[in-house]
Amino acid sequence: MKAVTWHGKRDVRVEEVPDPAIKEPNDAVIRITSTGICGSDLHLYEVLGPFMAEGDILGHEPIGVVEEVGPAIENIKPGDRVVIPFNISCGHCHMCGMQLYAQCETTQVREQGMGAALFGYTKLYGQVPGGQAQYLRVPEAQFGPLKVPEGPPDERFIYLSDVLPTAWQAVEYADVPEGGSVTVFGLGPIGQMCCRIARHLGHQVIGVDGVTQRLEMARRHGVEVIDASEVTDVSEEVRQRTSGRGTDSVIDAVGMEAHGSPAAKLAQTLTTMLPGAVAAPLMSHTGVDRLAALNHAIDSVRRGGVISVIGVYGGMTDPMPMLRMFDKGITMRMGQAHVRRWTSALMPLVTDESDPLGVMDLATHRMPLEQAPLAYEMFQKKSDGAVKILLQP
Repeated sequence: MKAVTWHGKRDVRVEEVPDPAIKEPNDAVIRITSTGICGSDLHLYEVLGPFMAEGDILGHEPIGVVEEVGPAIENIKPGDRVVIPFNISCGHCHMCGMQLYAQCETTQVREQGMGAALFGYTKLYGQVPGGQAQYLRVPEAQFGPLKVPEGPPDERFIYLSDVLPTAWQAVEYADVPEGGSVTVFGLGPIGQMCCRIARHLGHQVIGVDGVTQRLEMARRHGVEVIDASEVTDVSEEVRQRTSGRGTDSVIDAVGMEAHGSPAAKLAQTLTTMLPGAVAAPLMSHTGVDRLAALNHAIDSVRRGGVISVIGVYGGMTDPMPMLRMFDKGITMRMGQAHVRRWTSALMPLVTDESDPLGVMDLATHRMPLEQAPLAYEMFQKKSDGAVKILLQP
């Protein structure tokens, strides 16, 4: 089959690789019909190379059709249309019983000290072959795959794999009071859906970004926006729009590669230039993130407010402004999305013909799998108005 494989910093290729096969009784094999490129994939493309191996198959946002199931699988059958959550969870361990599916004890990558395994995402998360391919082997298929109706286009459902549950969790964790306000930093795909979900739930939403196309997309969905490229002090602008206090909550949908952190950017760049055997432990134990977005979040939230961090961070020695956080009485929540925890709330919204979350207005580009290298470059450079790219095998 054809698959998108990693070969180094900014070097992804479409190659022929062996077809996946059933290995365990609770496996399934899925024929992929559409698969997304995630902002998290760009971290692999740019920063997290020390945790990758040449030839790793990327991707964790697939939708497709069941081709084959193992003998223990009864919940899905060949021919079913399914979305595959990005985290691999069993559904029956202690953590899954608490609906903390991203911490599944069955698939935890204990040798790395990490949580549940993820598709297509580094040695840290199990080095499981990903979904930017023609076919995908799905472990723990007795729980993970989510059956969706036939008929509507893939875009109606594909975001249940990651974007929608991640955004829903971000808003839940933000704990916005009824009729309250929230600022969303970063208007990529996750940030866009954070804004739409928060508005759907009746909150005042301020979206912050510096990319014109992202700001325009947010405006289309009724979001009040701040163009970070035109404002000297974003946090002060947020306060001016909220009676001088700041918003009740803030969502950081940017993560480790925030603009406006030149020293940390240099440190990241230099680290990725080291040999993998040297860079990986250095990043694991002393890695530094670019914290501009998180610092803006701390400044923009009102006293006693809540910050929800859904952007990916990887540093172990990040300097945090603890005095400011303590003085303001800030609550902070974060973590990988527990995908299946939120899908029951999301399914009625994605099947609603009125499309209340605008899932049909997120993908800006639909490209064949063979053009994945170009798609990654476009997404990383934010060129040609790229906000969300879907690949079609």
